[in-house]
Amino acid sequence: DETNRLQFTHKSHLNKLTLVIGKVTHHSIELSWMNEENKPRNGPPERWTRFSVEQMDPKTHTYSTVYIGYSTHHLVEGLESSTSYNFRLRVTRASVECSLSPVVSVFTTREIFYCTSSQSLGLLFSYFKSSKSHAPLCSQKGFTSLVDILVKHGADINKRDSTGKDSLMQACFAGHLNTVKYLRNCGSTWQSGDTDGCTPLHWAVDGGHLPVITYMIQDGCEVDVMDKVSLWTPLMCVSAISGNAAVASILLQAGADVNIRDKAGKTPLMVAVLNNHVELVKLLLDSGADHHMKNEYGAGAADMAKAFGRQVTNYT
Repeated sequence: DETNRLQFTHKSHLNKLTLVIGKVTHHSIELSWMNEENKPRNGPPERWTRFSVEQMDPKTHTYSTVYIGYSTHHLVEGLESSTSYNFRLRVTRASVECSLSPVVSVFTTREIFYCTSSQSLGLLFSYFKSSKSHAPLCSQKGFTSLVDILVKHGADINKRDSTGKDSLMQACFAGHLNTVKYLRNCGSTWQSGDTDGCTPLHWAVDGGHLPVITYMIQDGCEVDVMDKVSLWTPLMCVSAISGNAAVASILLQAGADVNIRDKAGKTPLMVAVLNNHVELVKLLLDSGADHHMKNEYGAGAADMAKAFGRQVTNYT
């Protein structure tokens, strides 16, 4: 049992470590949690308490990370309707101690677009004959023909959800290349941003769909575009979240700056080291990442690796 192998400084921390279920829809689950330390985040980011939301694969019963960062809430999207999902929270502290919350199970609601599974247009319009705001969800599901019908009946492809994502971002994240191309032909732009300033390329990178990312770059999408919060480029997102070396390779081949800095002065290499993405670290170094660079607190990639107990290899 993984929980038994983890180190805990205070058992009381585990008792307070609970995922709270917020709003649940047919395609999303809102999760939140408390920062039990309730302290301001002082000092370098590598010393902050970091939170990871992990989702269980129902077939293998293994967990994959769907969120990693310092926030205390996350919206899990792109889910199936009427389906059970299991999540847990992992907390990593500066001392490299980890805690796992109890697993929470939650059912998504019934799919309000159940008619799209058979692409029944009569049912579609009986549901939404007075609404023009459902192109984003059809884009997320990859129902290009339904997006086309909605657009021809006045749907706004730039309509955004509560987090600021439009139809193009939804389609990019879900990997629906035909829908992405259709929306581009309708005038959707690569420069649009959600509430945090993340662009369609940020979302495509998070989704990890190589054909979509390749098409976007070939279509002139800027590879070093930054979000508004952390000044992260898509390459930085790969370093922080998935560690997907194949995605990073496409970005680097397209000219992504391997030594670009975020708001805290961190480079993609530093962030990849902090998240223990070994293959990505190797790729970044082979692509010219400067391991001598320091963040705003004077710490370099090797310092961060040592602080988190990672193996450090000497590079000349």
